[in-house]
Amino acid sequence: MKLSRSQKRKLYEILGAAALLIAAVILSAILKPTWWAAILLYLPAFVLAGHETITSALRNILRGQVFDEHFLMSVASIAAMILGEHAEAVGVLLFGALGELFESYAISSARRSVKALAKLCPDTVRVVSPDGNTSEIAAETAEAGTVFLVAAGERIPLDGIILEGEAALDCAALTGESLPVEVEAGHEVAAGAINLSGLLKIRALRPAKESGAARIIAMVEDASAKKARSEAFITKFARYYTPIVVGAALLLAIVPPLIFGGFTDWLYRALNFLVISCPCALVISVPLTFFGTIGGSARRGILFKDNYAIENLSAAKIAAFDKTGTLTEGHLSIDQIRPVSCTPNELIAYAAAAEYGSTHPIAKTVLEAFEGIGGVIGGVAEQLSQSTELRGRGRTCSLGGVIIAAGNRKLLEEMGVQIPSTEENTTVIYVSVDGQYRGSITFSDRIKADSAEAIGKLRNVGVGTVMLSGDNRNGAEKVAAQLGISRFGWGLLPEEKVTALESYRPEGGKLIFVGDGINDAPSLAATDVGIAMGGIGSDAAIEAADVVLPGDNPLKVAEAVRISKKAMAIAKQNIVFAIGIKVLFLILSAFGLTNMWMSVFADVGVSVLAILNAMRTLK
Repeated sequence: MKLSRSQKRKLYEILGAAALLIAAVILSAILKPTWWAAILLYLPAFVLAGHETITSALRNILRGQVFDEHFLMSVASIAAMILGEHAEAVGVLLFGALGELFESYAISSARRSVKALAKLCPDTVRVVSPDGNTSEIAAETAEAGTVFLVAAGERIPLDGIILEGEAALDCAALTGESLPVEVEAGHEVAAGAINLSGLLKIRALRPAKESGAARIIAMVEDASAKKARSEAFITKFARYYTPIVVGAALLLAIVPPLIFGGFTDWLYRALNFLVISCPCALVISVPLTFFGTIGGSARRGILFKDNYAIENLSAAKIAAFDKTGTLTEGHLSIDQIRPVSCTPNELIAYAAAAEYGSTHPIAKTVLEAFEGIGGVIGGVAEQLSQSTELRGRGRTCSLGGVIIAAGNRKLLEEMGVQIPSTEENTTVIYVSVDGQYRGSITFSDRIKADSAEAIGKLRNVGVGTVMLSGDNRNGAEKVAAQLGISRFGWGLLPEEKVTALESYRPEGGKLIFVGDGINDAPSLAATDVGIAMGGIGSDAAIEAADVVLPGDNPLKVAEAVRISKKAMAIAKQNIVFAIGIKVLFLILSAFGLTNMWMSVFADVGVSVLAILNAMRTLK
């Protein structure tokens, strides 16, 4: 149990107050002191146990914040001292201080899990100058294009691309995946990953503040500051609840004695009523549940953008998945090249010209194939006078006065190009030059190894699945069949996916959309919970998604649902438990069936149990 300096001081005060209380009880039994002498005997323990509680109550009264737990406990303990219940008066403050120590430790534990993320990025960068010399600079001053070195055992300080070297990287802090990732020259690497072997020379792609790790830290910190509906309910509840119970306690102390007599007895009952009524268990444990969930999940590669995402995800009934890059690997390979009135290499060159400048997986594959046949992409770029992306259909360009189009059947038919009527079972693009059909290129994309298991695990937690794809029907149907998904959409433009999602919205539950965070921003924003996979480097993902999975493992979707359900179950357990116990003890107190020690348990004991329950989210 790691305690901070202030927490250790608090613990020593509690132990000291407990020792003084025991000594006072023993001396009181021996000496049989008068009322004043007894107060003086218990006063050291009273002051040591309650000085923070009483000063906090006075400070809040001066600020106009009268009705809080410090006020309730201060009034109850001071009145108990006056009534001669000295040991109980000290006990109220002593156990109240113990409860605050538990609260402080629980919150600091949750914060440590968040602060640990801040250590993802080193403070310095070992920069390599053009003449080969190295020097260290502050990471925050490094700019895109900076060349730096990372030795074995060091964390990568900036997102970048490897220029020289090969190594295994530990990316667990970023993606939650325990297996090392093998990288070499040409691979992109993320800030925060640990270099397990080899020396890497890397060129920075973006400044430190724009790195994926920096985004993770910012997301977790922002999420921790936002309230979910249940947490906001507790805050509002406490605001009205405390004045009401104070009023009820005053009535209990004044009205019954006028009818039945026994003022001292009824005042004692009212004091018990005040101690029991402290809403600490609710006010502390529910926010702690969300805070702990956000911090604990971040360490597992699941980033909740806000507390509402946890609450909504726990009620998910349908998860709609994008196909390419989400359920499939997104690394396309060319299956067939079918030229018409041109050679295969010419067809690839035409397609490369049209796809130049696109970030779509098809474009990347075509451009790689073009380079593979000796093509020079820079030479193509110099000849382009116009390049246009037609969203969801393909691209066109003007190359040396020739109009080239590469895209789906819909694009070429819109341009009046006749395409042979063939059934395609895979992803395909068609190519035309000056309105003449020049052939097609088909691609294949492997299903991710964990996709089928992910679909099964979602089904096990009561979440049905849907797949939405811009691919042709046969290609989408093939993937859906392999994954056991019975409902799917095909040939959908990005805006058409949003419309399709509405048709799958469940009754009495929430709808999830899972995309790659690049082309699916409209769908991520349109659903109850948008989940971006592998999208931490994408501005669109950060802005549109509610949950970000820095890795690209679809199993994390089911894990996020499971975590959110557990978090909400814990929050509801604490609400029901705390309210139930307090209502029971408040009734018993009104009928004189409790003493101050039982009241302390109903307040501090319940708070400690609720806090311990909330701390389960940290794991």
